[in-house]
Amino acid sequence: MQTTSSNSLSHAALGVLIVLQVVMLCALFTQTVPHPPLAVAPFALGPFLGASIAVAVAAFLLGAANSRLGMGVTILAAILALISFGPQKWIDPAIAQIWPAVLLGEIAVGAIILSCVTRLRSA
Repeated sequence: MQTTSSNSLSHAALGVLIVLQVVMLCALFTQTVPHPPLAVAPFALGPFLGASIAVAVAAFLLGAANSRLGMGVTILAAILALISFGPQKWIDPAIAQIWPAVLLGEIAVGAIILSCVTRLRSA
């Protein structure tokens, strides 16, 4: 039972991260305010978001917290998402405009961590 609920939580959280990152990528391409910058050191944001989305989709397809490989890729997806939605964003000058995405992204990452810990404890 724990595995099923952990896996569902991981899948839901990955879905949240995928949607948030796709919206960010669309805002970047259309330059809809507030859009992410085109580049941040050390990479351009478009390719990074593409890679982050790809890892999150791979984690989803691997079963999220259902296997060790899925869990590892899920954690990688969460870490990549924190670059866009991590605690450092709370001091960003645009936080008044971006806080819903930052908050939801951090909740999704927390859910991923919770589901992976629950899965490891039940194994």
